Formats: sequence, C-alpha cells, structure tokens
Amino acid sequence: QVQLVESGGGLVQAGGSLRLSCAASGRTSSSYAMGWFRQAPGKEREFVAAIRWSGGNMYRADSVKGRFTISRDNAKNTVYLQMNSLKPENTAVYYCAAASSTGWRTISAEYEYDYWGQGTQVTVSS
Repeated sequence: QVQLVESGGGLVQAGGSLRLSCAASGRTSSSYAMGWFRQAPGKEREFVAAIRWSGGNMYRADSVKGRFTISRDNAKNTVYLQMNSLKPENTAVYYCAAASSTGWRTISAEYEYDYWGQGTQVTVSS
C-alpha cells in the first residue's frame, strides 16, 4: 500500500502561483511514477502531469505546458506541482496518484495509477 497526502491548495488570484506537494508513504519502492490529475466542477477528471521517480522523465498535458512544472524529491518521497500564471479555468480539485506499472507511454491514463490522494482544492479567482 502507498499512502498519498496532498497539500498546498488554496485560493489565489488569476496570474498568481501555487505549489502543490504530494507526500508518499508506505511501500513507495513499488511506485514507478507519480502523476497529478484535476477535476473541475461538472467535468471529468483529467491528467495534468507525471514524473518518473527514477530518471525524472516528465510528461505534461498540452494545456499546462509553459505554466506548470512537476518535480520530485526522492529523498523525501515527495512530488511537487508548481503552477504559475494560474487562470480561473484551472480551478479544480487536484489529485496526486502513484503508478506501479511501467507503462510510461500511457502514463496520462487513470488506469495506470493504483493509489490516489484525497485531493486538494485550488481556486483561482478572476
């Protein structure tokens, strides 16, 4: 089992920044990659970004490229999502998730992830 705890969400004005953190505990050695997803009100959950623990390969959704950056601290078993130039449409609950499989080509798919955090709310005001 892997436990994930997100933090760092909150209310921010458009154009502002937030950094989300996701601390992993438990059998973290079984985790191959970490991802961030988000779910806006009335919408389906969507992929935001992913990173491999080993090597640091990253993949981001086109909608966040240039504004969001994913990083990890292996020593702390923590993954971060730095969000800059936030827009009201980025308002959502942000979830981190852990993948134990090695399907990097499909890392944006929810089915690749075995464990999920409880989510953290990000609200961007206009």
